[in-house]
Amino acid sequence: MAKLVSKTYAQALFELAVEENKTAPFLEETAGLLEVIRTNADFGQFMNHPKIPKESKIEVVKNVFDGKLSKELVGFLVTIVEKDRYAEIEGILGEFIAAVKEYNHIGTAYVTTAIALNDQEKQDIESRLLATTKYETIECVYDVDETLIGGMVIQMGDRVVDSSIRTKLDKLQRELLAIQL
Repeated sequence: MAKLVSKTYAQALFELAVEENKTAPFLEETAGLLEVIRTNADFGQFMNHPKIPKESKIEVVKNVFDGKLSKELVGFLVTIVEKDRYAEIEGILGEFIAAVKEYNHIGTAYVTTAIALNDQEKQDIESRLLATTKYETIECVYDVDETLIGGMVIQMGDRVVDSSIRTKLDKLQRELLAIQL
């Protein structure tokens, strides 16, 4: 249910951004807003507290964000509070950011390797991803997981390419165990 709510509100904000031709500014603002929300747990507790009236929450949203965010985003936040959907705000903003990136042909790849990559290796991976996807720009998030032993795992959306040694060894083990002697 929360995923459906997030998608619905994110889609509404996305349609507004496209209609107003403000996808880039909204993307920048929502990324900053999401970071602020994630780093201020007290603000989230206040906004989700059931005994604090909506009017007080709306006043706080306006006081905190007026002048710092566009009037459309402040209005959107007010609507979220009015509809008692603030608990889903991170999901909503995340869905919106993903929709704008897709609209602007920006892909996000999560690359996990057994050892840290140098700049040239990162550039090679990004070039290969650009050549094999429909995206014009790729944002890569790199992580190191020594348990992979070697190789890498790349995740883009719901697609995963796993060429790690750990996975190959696991597959080999399953095949060997399946052999009937």
